[in-house]
Amino acid sequence: MSLHQKGFIVKRMLRGKDKQIILMSIGCLAAFSTCASVEVQKHLQAGVNLVAEDNLFWKLSETFAPNVDYSTNTTYLEGYVKPGASFEYLTESAKWYGKGSAVLSYTSGIDPYDEGNTGRLTLEEAYAGYTASIDDNLTLDISVGAREFKLGSGMLIANGGVSGFERGALKLGPRKAWERSAIVRVNSPSIAATAYYIDPNELDSNNTNTQIYGVDVNLPLTKSDGILGLTYGHVLESGAPYPKAAPNGIGPPVILENARDNLSFVNHYGKATLYQDEDIKYVAEWDGAYQWNDDLDLTSWGGRIKLGVTLLKKKWVPTFTYSWQAFSGDDPLTEGVERFDPLYYEGSPSAWSTGSKSSMVFINSNVEAHHFALNVIPSPRHILTFRAAHIRVNELGSPVQFGQAARVDFSDGLSTVISGVTEAHLADDIFLEYTYLKSESVFITLGYSVSFPGDGINSALGQRAPNWPGGFANVVVYL
Repeated sequence: MSLHQKGFIVKRMLRGKDKQIILMSIGCLAAFSTCASVEVQKHLQAGVNLVAEDNLFWKLSETFAPNVDYSTNTTYLEGYVKPGASFEYLTESAKWYGKGSAVLSYTSGIDPYDEGNTGRLTLEEAYAGYTASIDDNLTLDISVGAREFKLGSGMLIANGGVSGFERGALKLGPRKAWERSAIVRVNSPSIAATAYYIDPNELDSNNTNTQIYGVDVNLPLTKSDGILGLTYGHVLESGAPYPKAAPNGIGPPVILENARDNLSFVNHYGKATLYQDEDIKYVAEWDGAYQWNDDLDLTSWGGRIKLGVTLLKKKWVPTFTYSWQAFSGDDPLTEGVERFDPLYYEGSPSAWSTGSKSSMVFINSNVEAHHFALNVIPSPRHILTFRAAHIRVNELGSPVQFGQAARVDFSDGLSTVISGVTEAHLADDIFLEYTYLKSESVFITLGYSVSFPGDGINSALGQRAPNWPGGFANVVVYL
């Protein structure tokens, strides 16, 4: 199939106001493919994942929505295929580049959010870019279209695409690209600056129409093999709601419509090697964010400190990691809003998730967590990781989960199973993961995790909640 034919198929998939920008990107890709000197590369990514869950959400649904037909045990199969093509066209003074791809995903069976036997074909990437040297030490890079884009460690800006629900492939999460973006980068050996505009690729059933713009500046820490950066962002438009704690934490939360609109934020991040010799390596990472919105009288904060040590000469090269992360919650004793908005964070267990199982309930707002991890490499093809998390609420009597498609709709569109707790300890999670690198392009992963409810969950339930175990086995291919 030619790139012109692929462009026609993609055009049939597009809807709404982003059609013009994305089609321009696809058009550029098709046009440059006719040039003899252009280099075109094909891409293919695919995955299949078998998941089993027991006592989902600690069986909270049996207490909060006993009349709803919701099964707390499930086994389901999900999968996706992501074909694509990219190009580079070099001239004497510049480079043109671009990429186009699509995702076809499906879930067979019913997933934890009571969705299943459904899937979608959606556009993933469709962008074109231009890179040129301004002088010997300065380059300019401009791109427009649908593409992946991440700032810092992914605390706020990372995952631009949403999977799961009507799209299927909830756990695999193959969609990462923003639906629309305009990115301008200026790079030098001593500093890099980025101006950005992004619009996430959200679900049709939960589209907040959020648009964000801002700037990011970072500089390399060459002596410590690290980086130091600062991001500013402003939400130009959004229909995303916030939950506000009931007065004194008594009663259901109040839903503030269009609350994300006009939010501003700054995010400071860094990473550095503190010490390294032949035997040992110490690494530190840090993040801090502050948010404000005068329309809501909102001020909120979040952050993380992460420390790691690798024993380079020990058998299996063990790496020990500890991190503490915390995010403010809305204070039920004030009229203002203190709820931290995690925006579009990278939610994998190795990044910014709050626990393993618990991350399906608690997004990065009004929680704090202590994370411990041990990673060993028995051989170059085998990787074993153990993770543990102790999760607590930050503000008692305040909502502890809401939004970013992490909704639990048990009845009447209710999105907050737990609107607040009276005990701080929410849960303890353990997660064991094994990855086998069959080849450079084929990865097989097995995982098992259990979430043990804390006093906060038990007190909300009025009794001891059951443990929530589950496991998965998946294969992912990159070609």
